[in-house]
Amino acid sequence: MAALYRKYRPQTFEEVVGQEAVVRTLTNAITQGKVRQAYLFAGPRGTGKTSLARILAKAVNCAHGPTATPDGTCHACVAIAAGTSLDVIEMDAASQRGIDDIRDIRDRVVLQPVEGQYKVYILDEAHQLTEAAWNALLKLIEEPPPHLLFVFCTTELQKVLPTVRSRCQTFVFQRPRLADLVKVLRWIADGESIDVPDAALALIARAARGAYRDAVSTLDQLAAATGGAITVQDVLQLLGAVEDEVLFRLCDMVAGNETAEALLFLEELSAQGQDLGRLVTDLLEHLRHLLLVQHMHDVPDSLPVTDEARERLREQANQLPPATVVRLIDLLAVAVDDMRQGGDPRLPLELALVKVTRPASDLSRESLSFRLERLEQGQGAPGETLVVASSAEDVAPATHDSTPEPLRIELEQLQEAWRRTILPAVEQRSIPIGKTLAEAHPAALAGDLLTLEFPTTAAFHLKLAEDPKNAELLRDALYEVTGRKLAVEFELGETGHTRPEDDVPTTEEDVLELMKSTFDARELDE
Repeated sequence: MAALYRKYRPQTFEEVVGQEAVVRTLTNAITQGKVRQAYLFAGPRGTGKTSLARILAKAVNCAHGPTATPDGTCHACVAIAAGTSLDVIEMDAASQRGIDDIRDIRDRVVLQPVEGQYKVYILDEAHQLTEAAWNALLKLIEEPPPHLLFVFCTTELQKVLPTVRSRCQTFVFQRPRLADLVKVLRWIADGESIDVPDAALALIARAARGAYRDAVSTLDQLAAATGGAITVQDVLQLLGAVEDEVLFRLCDMVAGNETAEALLFLEELSAQGQDLGRLVTDLLEHLRHLLLVQHMHDVPDSLPVTDEARERLREQANQLPPATVVRLIDLLAVAVDDMRQGGDPRLPLELALVKVTRPASDLSRESLSFRLERLEQGQGAPGETLVVASSAEDVAPATHDSTPEPLRIELEQLQEAWRRTILPAVEQRSIPIGKTLAEAHPAALAGDLLTLEFPTTAAFHLKLAEDPKNAELLRDALYEVTGRKLAVEFELGETGHTRPEDDVPTTEEDVLELMKSTFDARELDE
């Protein structure tokens, strides 16, 4: 028994789904007698390029043609559909890609068609032809015999030589919409008496990612495995796919800052055998959809989602802050990198959920900026204030029922964040000043006044730090990291403001040596 994707391959222009622009142009050209002799069909795999090339061959060789409606019953149409026509030659350019194969075409093109009006050559994966092979074809494409027609099919249009593209009429095939794929699958399921709900068909269509052939092959495999009665669970088990409900529920937990619930839900999914790698990729796609809806203020028609999912996307896009969506995408990229290197995505996924639902547990500058943005936009968790965490225990945001108090900071937290986040923030503004301040450490915090202490051997560094411009750079960095405007004073050693004069460079040579060591400077020869 033939595979379903072969049995249900479109046989007429009317049966082609999702490529309306291509079909319209070709049928008009045939009707008006303006058929070109070289076509280039480009697009993702499984979108119908070869099928449409065969239909075009039928249209020009039908006993009643050329016609946009080949009858499908004449000898030429039947032979083309069966792949036995002597007038339609299909070649796989992946294996027949050399100049000798092309010379063979050139030797045979002088032969007239056996029963139709055209000798049609369909070259699949045409981008794999060698440059020498293309050059051998150029003259034939530019000035072909009147009975010769080329159709080049490729998944990588950019690899086809520009000189070839300029001699062909190019059609770019689009990935079909989810609704188009579901329509085709429903037509096949009904024709084969397969009992399958629309929800299962939608999962199959989404997993195919715009490839008809992949979608129909999956349906064929499921029908064989289940005896013709397919459930949603059957699809999930075969594909390792993730239900829409899982993705929406997980993002609802993120929106509600429900850290424990999200981790428990992840544990449940893992216990059920869910492929966590697939969960990461599907969750990223879901977040991309949310991002598009938030910035386009509508659900684009191109998104491969059902009508029910469209409405839920609108609702969730309003509930989940844009900053949270972007932050979670960034965090999940770590899990993707781990998977590419063969790692387990579970821990990066769990960390991503913890960091985005409890930002205070993350000491990175990206997290601190994210928390500031949420607070400034009024999107933080209820009553959340920013705390620079200094230990694993100090991870929860502060909460209260009244107006938020000023962002609170402890000296220990600043000391913990000094080298991890504050100095890098200074170095983004000025690397030399960042290196200068690396000699100091936070020694005291009284209200909004931070005291930085330099060792007694770094009096020159202290003088540089006290420069108003340099001190302003530090204050800006402190605000970026902590969200609090702090005044800063500097002192030497453990004795407070004592500044031994003998620690200050006294000669020109001393100053030059200090400049070299501090700023990696060198003297210029005069």
